[in-house]
Amino acid sequence: MIEERAGGELLAPRLLKIAQDAAEAAAALVTSSPPLVMESNGTRCGEQILSYGRVEKVLIGGVLMMLTLSTICGNLLVVISVCFVKKLRQPSNYLIVSLALADLSVALAVMPFVSITDLIGGQWVFGHFFCNVFIAMDVMCCTASIMTLCVISIDRYLGITKPLTYPMRQNGCCMAKMILSVWLLSASITLPPLFGWAQNVNDGRVCLISQDFGYTVYSTAVAFYIPMSVMLIMYYRIYRAAKLSAAKHTITGFPRDGDSGTSRGAKATPSESQHALESRDTASAEGTQVRGGGIDGEDEEDESLDCVSAALKLQREVEEECTGRVSRLLKSGEHHQRRKRKNQSIFKREQKAAATLGIVVGAFTFCWLPFFIVSTARPFVCGVECSCVPLWLERTLLWLGYANSLINPFIYAFFNRDLRTTYSNLLRCRYRNINRKLSAAGMHEALKLVEKPESEL
Repeated sequence: MIEERAGGELLAPRLLKIAQDAAEAAAALVTSSPPLVMESNGTRCGEQILSYGRVEKVLIGGVLMMLTLSTICGNLLVVISVCFVKKLRQPSNYLIVSLALADLSVALAVMPFVSITDLIGGQWVFGHFFCNVFIAMDVMCCTASIMTLCVISIDRYLGITKPLTYPMRQNGCCMAKMILSVWLLSASITLPPLFGWAQNVNDGRVCLISQDFGYTVYSTAVAFYIPMSVMLIMYYRIYRAAKLSAAKHTITGFPRDGDSGTSRGAKATPSESQHALESRDTASAEGTQVRGGGIDGEDEEDESLDCVSAALKLQREVEEECTGRVSRLLKSGEHHQRRKRKNQSIFKREQKAAATLGIVVGAFTFCWLPFFIVSTARPFVCGVECSCVPLWLERTLLWLGYANSLINPFIYAFFNRDLRTTYSNLLRCRYRNINRKLSAAGMHEALKLVEKPESEL
């Protein structure tokens, strides 16, 4: 009994020492491992750090720099082209300038800081104050770009469906009001976090837009979902108008070979008609003279001459009547051709507007829809003070949205011959006589349309 008590007294210190060693080892393991968890506003939020090798940093940095510089150059070309080329200084192009300025602001004020943040692993190193400024610039410029695309789609729809009344309203003052409304509405999304409605997430290492439920629904709806819905509706209506126009032209048809809107008999010119009538006059006179030559006596000759005179007078009246009818018929045919050309021009314009807006809407949806789906779902899944979305996915979707600012100027240049020509001249440093070249090109296109053979219409 005494021996068991002594053995127990010796075993207790050993067990205590083993427990202490295990606790020290666990503490050492925790302190030696990198911090995977951080405190954020009283809650525990997973911190994600992206680590790159040297080669990866060079490649990613090069790609991001090329995206930024290309966005700056493309949108700067749009602004310079419209501001300095007289032919492009039209009210309808003011919206394109506003879009280019919004995209240019994204490239200058947002992309460089996002690039630096991504290259150092996703940590925000620019301080608390600049975090709020950065988020405000990011939200306002991206929203202005998206909403300008929406307004452009409405402008194109009205220009197609109301070609007689809308151009009279499409003046500089109207465009300025629309542009001002776009930027004010964009600012309305930016200001709430700055005035206390919803606070941005910023603890010194993370800079994230407010994850408040109400603000998230409001900002994503106004900045993306409503403009996207309007753009889709406008595109559908323009597409339907173009389709109806195509069906109408399929039924009525454009002029084809041997069918210029008049009958084959109506194609005879006035000189040809006169020649035919003169031939009939000569034949009638000769026939009368033959019949009169076989009768003896002056009375018969006088009567024959009177008949010939009456016949010639009647033929002249018939000739004048026929010539007038042929002339009116030919004029009617020319009017018909002019109307055909006008209808064809409207048809082509509708087709071009539908194609342009379709590509714009498709590119916009492809670039921004994934990002806004994640942004809308994030506070409901992760909570209001954290972001549980994988950082690499979040940054990839963000840059995909920024890429929309890169492709916008090239989409409009692809469908606008004047912009293409101006881009080409500016890039080749041919600054002189750009206005004269554009005017000459426009005159050449107009002459080609007027002189186009009927068989090609």
